[in-house]
Amino acid sequence: MMKSDSDRSIFAGTPLEVFVTFLKLGLTSFGGPIAHLGYFRLELVEKRRWVSESQFSQLLAICQFLPGPASSQLGFSLGLLRAGWTGALAAFLAFTAPSALLLIVFAAFLPYLSGEIGSASIHGLKLVALAVVTQGVLGMLRQLCPDAQRVTIAAFAAVILLVVGSAVMQLLVVAGGAVAGVLLCRNLMPNAEDDLKLNYGSRFGWILLAIFFLLLFGLPLLVTAKPGLLEVGDAFYRAGALVFGGGHVVLPLLEESVVTSGWIPQDRFLAGYGAAQAVPGPMFSFAAYLGMVLPGDQGGLLGASIALLGIFLPGFLLVAGVLPLWRRVSGGVTAARAIAGVNAAVVGLLGAALYDPIFISAVRGPVDIAIGIVALMLLIAWRLSPLIIVAWCVMASVAALLLG
Repeated sequence: MMKSDSDRSIFAGTPLEVFVTFLKLGLTSFGGPIAHLGYFRLELVEKRRWVSESQFSQLLAICQFLPGPASSQLGFSLGLLRAGWTGALAAFLAFTAPSALLLIVFAAFLPYLSGEIGSASIHGLKLVALAVVTQGVLGMLRQLCPDAQRVTIAAFAAVILLVVGSAVMQLLVVAGGAVAGVLLCRNLMPNAEDDLKLNYGSRFGWILLAIFFLLLFGLPLLVTAKPGLLEVGDAFYRAGALVFGGGHVVLPLLEESVVTSGWIPQDRFLAGYGAAQAVPGPMFSFAAYLGMVLPGDQGGLLGASIALLGIFLPGFLLVAGVLPLWRRVSGGVTAARAIAGVNAAVVGLLGAALYDPIFISAVRGPVDIAIGIVALMLLIAWRLSPLIIVAWCVMASVAALLLG
């Protein structure tokens, strides 16, 4: 594999490199968790070549199987592979901080995001996601589905998810892809370059998994009847530990934790959810807003910090615990064929998501299609920065409103 410019830098493989890279992603990754996968692949596989296409897809499949925020778990894992534990922490902080800070102070920015100009700007960000995910699906289709068998797996996965698009069905489709890979991809053999390089072993992985379950079952035993910071941590930890699919799927759990319990009024909850749609980065950063507006001593910056840590921690413990266990079984022939099937199924998953919800929510007419085509051309043909794509889509969307 050829080295990218980042590999030649004196900061290559350091937490600082990881932090700067993910800060850029945290500031520009609009469109929700599915779109984030496209941004990650474009920046870290195509441009920087931190991991191979197969390694990226293995990490993506693992994160899809586990509870928690899939895109943030993927970013955490990529930082872990690149620069160890400090790299993983750098990836999390840099990717999450922009959205968390914006949501904490969203009330000050809300007037600028209201009205027709604000709505057109937010709509332009949806078109950014459309272009980035389209580019990602095309690239992954070319790399991960090079034969008829894997194209077939991807196509069936997409059809199934377009018909029944639940989070549970996503898990079943990915699992079905593994079975189909074993049955259909009989010519594949393991590739040593696809191995995930970790600086810790399976023993430490089991320790991390034990901590996950200890906190899941132990925190409720420590919580008293009186609301406090420990109860805040427990509520958000359970939300992060028990949700499959990430993103918007976590909202019912959060609503039950903070609205049904009487901590936050329904209108405040919905106002924060609306603001979360307009910022880049992970949807789970919504927890920072909720923690900030909690009543009494459990709210404020301390409450926001505990809520944010509580909702992300279980997903990170799970993925870090599973990675070395996966590494031990992924080198066999059967595992290689299963991975190939999973990769193809993930392509189908992203293809289905490209249509629903991304295309459906972003395209309202021929003008939106034209803006999206230009954005895709800038990405694929000219290989311009996502920042330029963001600027084009937002300005074009606002211009279409003013000229319409």
